[in-house]
Amino acid sequence: MTTKFGLSAALTTPYDERGDIIFSLLTQHAAQCLQSGCDSVTLFGTTGEGSSIGQVERAQTLAAFKSAGIPAERLVVAVLVDSSADAAEQALQALEAGARNILLAPPSYFKNVSDEGLFDWFSDVFNRLGQKAHDIIVYNIPSVTMVKLSVELVGRLRQAFPGVVTGVKDSGGDWAHTERLLREHGDLAILIGDERHLAQGTRLGGQGAISGMANLMPQEIRAMAVDGRDDARVTELVEFILKFPVTPSVKVLVARVTGNAVWLNVRAPLVTIPAQDRERIGQAYEKAFSTRAA
Repeated sequence: MTTKFGLSAALTTPYDERGDIIFSLLTQHAAQCLQSGCDSVTLFGTTGEGSSIGQVERAQTLAAFKSAGIPAERLVVAVLVDSSADAAEQALQALEAGARNILLAPPSYFKNVSDEGLFDWFSDVFNRLGQKAHDIIVYNIPSVTMVKLSVELVGRLRQAFPGVVTGVKDSGGDWAHTERLLREHGDLAILIGDERHLAQGTRLGGQGAISGMANLMPQEIRAMAVDGRDDARVTELVEFILKFPVTPSVKVLVARVTGNAVWLNVRAPLVTIPAQDRERIGQAYEKAFSTRAA
């Protein structure tokens, strides 16, 4: 029996005042997530500002995780680039390090691209990887990429590359699309990125989630992603933080929960949430989770 994907924390990345990654804090945070209910952690995703992290830093991060004793098989590595050559290079780097999965987003610079063009792009990445291509989760997040991965495209890719595309992270927030993925590709690991649909999707066969909210509430998100239990508190909080830039908002919450203001730092072009809004976000968290407030 195939093991379900489970819960992966979409790790947020800590930077010092100069904008350098604080590797020790990142690995410490990852270990805590793994000890608190996450099956894996995801590096360089949307929440981790992965498109702002260069190739050398990616190698340094993977080396830091190895030095910290975090098993590579508990790492999912995101690839968020436009060039198929760069995508293959980053994916190969992670696969050769032993990563469990690659989370592969489509190219995002060109808009209104066709399924045919996307199929050719993904095909080029997989062909460049050759025999080393495996356990690829394709990433549907049109609010960021402006590119929607259709149900038909997923079907075509898995047929052309059997055993390579093993999952879809669906962060489109379109429940009808999620339902179709679950219905037509339910044997793949369908991971619901929008926590508002998470428990419902799990009950229909979803295999888990790669979740930014798991940075601060892994046990609650696990109950939704693995057990299919609704949690109105999470839904309420997600609805509120969607009023603000999401990645800096997650960092506000991590800073609030840990008491470490370094988590507020982001890399350009993102900017830190203003103090007044940080307080509003923190109060929304404490209102929803009053029994957990520090």
